[in-house]
Amino acid sequence: MSNPVILVVGAGPGLGAAVARRFGREGYDAALIGRDADKLHELGTTLQGEGITTGWSAVDITDSSAFTAAVTRLGEATGRIDVLHFNPSAFRQKDPLTLSPDELLDDLRLGVASLLTAVQAARPFMRAGGRVTATGSLAADEPWNEAASLGTQKAALRNLVLSIDTTLAPKGIRAASLTVNGTLQAGTAFAPERVADALFELASTADSSWRPALPYDG
Repeated sequence: MSNPVILVVGAGPGLGAAVARRFGREGYDAALIGRDADKLHELGTTLQGEGITTGWSAVDITDSSAFTAAVTRLGEATGRIDVLHFNPSAFRQKDPLTLSPDELLDDLRLGVASLLTAVQAARPFMRAGGRVTATGSLAADEPWNEAASLGTQKAALRNLVLSIDTTLAPKGIRAASLTVNGTLQAGTAFAPERVADALFELASTADSSWRPALPYDG
């Protein structure tokens, strides 16, 4: 039987790498999607050097056709996707009086709408017991007006994840967002490794005790 597979969307040297490593320690193979080809190659080869079987694809996730094709290629290569973790968000330091509608929609396309693309493309490779997880933020509940689009993204992401969970639950696939109540930073309660631990725990939770959102405050 092949190893379980985690697909990390928005993989980078911080939380994305920590999530891949955490699941890799539990025997998962890692499939990575990110935009920067050089950084993605560096991360992928590093994980391979650590003994984690890893594949990757560089793509602009706001390009729905290209993103779908990338997820499909990775799914066909592995034959399965057991956990889909969605990590991206757009940070734009503009308040509501300077943020344009087009900028807000661009950020929502990256930080929210691309989750739809990911789930729809990954669904053929997911089976009962599969999990969809997403990196949430305190900004959903306590938005900073100087980065108005971020709070909007995270509130919308949480709402969308709940809808995905309701849709997929009858098939035995669950979806949840993890609310990180602080700033990701090494050496703190919100170090990427600690958040990755919480995400692994969330994805491993049995159906009988599943919670659609898990506040994480260290």
